[in-house]
Amino acid sequence: MVSVNRLTVDFGGFLLFNDISFLINTKDRIGLVGKNGAGKSTLLKIIAGLMPPTSGNIALPKDFTIGYLPQHMKHTNTRTVTEEVELAFEELKSIEKEIDKLNSEIADREDYESTGYLDLLDKLHEKTDRFNLLGGTNYTALIETTLKGLGFRQSDFQRNTGEFSGGWRMRIELAKILLKKPDLFLLDEPTNHLDIDSIQWLEDFLKDYNGAVVIISHDRAFLNNLTTRTIEISLGKIYDYKVAYDKFVELRKERHEQQMAAYRNQQKMIDDTEKFIERFRYKATKAVQVQSRIKQLEKIERIEVDEFDNAKLNIKFPPAPRSGKVVVEGKGVSKSYGDLNVLNDIGITLERGEKVAFVGRNGEGKTTLARVIIGELDHTGHLKIGHNVKIGYFAQNQAELLDDNLTVLETIDNVAVGEVRTKIRDLLGAFMFSGEDVNKKVSVLSGGERTRLAMVKLLLEPVNFLVLDEPTNHLDMRSKEILKQAIIDFEGTVLVVSHDREFLDGLVNKLFEFRDRKIKEHLTGVYEFLKKKKMESLQELTVVSGKKEKKENNKGKKKGTVSFEERKAINRNYKKIQQELEANENAIAEIEEKLESMKSAMNSPGATSDPDVFNNYAKAEKRLEELMYEWEIINGKLEEAERQKKELDR
Repeated sequence: MVSVNRLTVDFGGFLLFNDISFLINTKDRIGLVGKNGAGKSTLLKIIAGLMPPTSGNIALPKDFTIGYLPQHMKHTNTRTVTEEVELAFEELKSIEKEIDKLNSEIADREDYESTGYLDLLDKLHEKTDRFNLLGGTNYTALIETTLKGLGFRQSDFQRNTGEFSGGWRMRIELAKILLKKPDLFLLDEPTNHLDIDSIQWLEDFLKDYNGAVVIISHDRAFLNNLTTRTIEISLGKIYDYKVAYDKFVELRKERHEQQMAAYRNQQKMIDDTEKFIERFRYKATKAVQVQSRIKQLEKIERIEVDEFDNAKLNIKFPPAPRSGKVVVEGKGVSKSYGDLNVLNDIGITLERGEKVAFVGRNGEGKTTLARVIIGELDHTGHLKIGHNVKIGYFAQNQAELLDDNLTVLETIDNVAVGEVRTKIRDLLGAFMFSGEDVNKKVSVLSGGERTRLAMVKLLLEPVNFLVLDEPTNHLDMRSKEILKQAIIDFEGTVLVVSHDREFLDGLVNKLFEFRDRKIKEHLTGVYEFLKKKKMESLQELTVVSGKKEKKENNKGKKKGTVSFEERKAINRNYKKIQQELEANENAIAEIEEKLESMKSAMNSPGATSDPDVFNNYAKAEKRLEELMYEWEIINGKLEEAERQKKELDR
């Protein structure tokens, strides 16, 4: 249990938190929400011990471990991916050395009934339990499983970390934290650089995790699927609800309505009482009643209505100049980075007024094609931008490209030209930078504030074709909804690269699916597309490279057809793996029962001091580790066999 006790944070007269307290319990799944700049990231840093509060404290149990993933981090470039992730097992490797040392000491002893000997056995048992909890000798397999779950290919494992983008390096850091198995995860926007497949994997991992989890995320679906408790930070206070995000929104609205109703009723009663007192104050016949009413007013506990932070974006794109009917036309477009072919023979047409989305796994070329379209990357093939098309581009890393040394006002003033210069403060105000906020340095802005500032640039001149690459990263829920409505109201053409289902729903009516260096057009909204593909999420778009669709076989049979013999072989293999798994699980159950029996015998009064008993126990524990490792391998085989069976039924 972690106790946050009367925490106050005062930044030079600006009160971020004011005397807040709450508990984080074992196995809590907490979503930390609030508008950008409310102090969510600051609170995580304080809990992680990385910055002190002005007053108050964080109380942690002894030997309590915390895994903290910040929004932004510094990286080293001296290790491969595997070497970097192996740092998560420094404690495990240290314990392994201690176990070897203890075993050596025990082997040299013959005083089997002495206190010193029994103390060594207790210590060995304690260290072995901790060793197994952290992954034991199976840590190499755990590293592989975790990296693949986060979207890395086997071929990436020996690449230097410096070869990866910021998003992929964040995944490496996330893998290290997950593998350390801390008592508490503090994750600040972990899904911002993940594709849907990796988000789903992380969601499943955290659901089953044995410790507590506190997450800052603006991915509504992720919060709803994972969290069971929501803590809102608003105007220096916290509001704690034992529900997921959507239910929290309902309850918060109900609470406010109830408070307002109770407040209005009380105010009416107070007003009526004060009128009675004023009317009969000087009438002797009413003196008793007047005094009674005065005392009644003095005793009333005044109802206070919680303040709600209603500050919000006010986005409205300038009217779009009229473009030609065809905005983008591409034929045979290909793009390679050295020997790596990302896009191969792409054809695409966008017409005036369309709102479309690029969807698919990270690394499949969505951002690459967007950058080809805006003229930022060279390519082969034919690509033409239509008549009078004026492009406004928001890059995925736009917020990171801002100059930390400039103020908010200078950032926009330096790039604004013409008449719009007279409206800079109005523009910044619409993006929630008002008053003294415009003099803040970019370096002190939160992730969401930086994104809002970067987005101001889109409004500096009228455009008729918006190209937005992950525009919702770091934006809070309300800001995302307002941006979505502004894009819906925009009269020009829109291309959005996004994994956010909630954001895309109702915004686009055409999707381009990126897969295996090709694109496929779907004339539907996002949920109609998912239904058509018989998926609950976009995760099947992100099938790990290597699991390709079936090709026509050498005998020339039609795609998708499977011979009777092939079908029989697949079913036979599936049953065989099921039998292997059943046998493995039976063996695990048997050895666990045996270990429990041996443990009871060793701990009972008058237990034998025969060293063979302890040696047999150690051997049984080692065998259990081997069986558990086999279980993971068999399960992986079973998943692949199940995939093959599903393909038979299509």
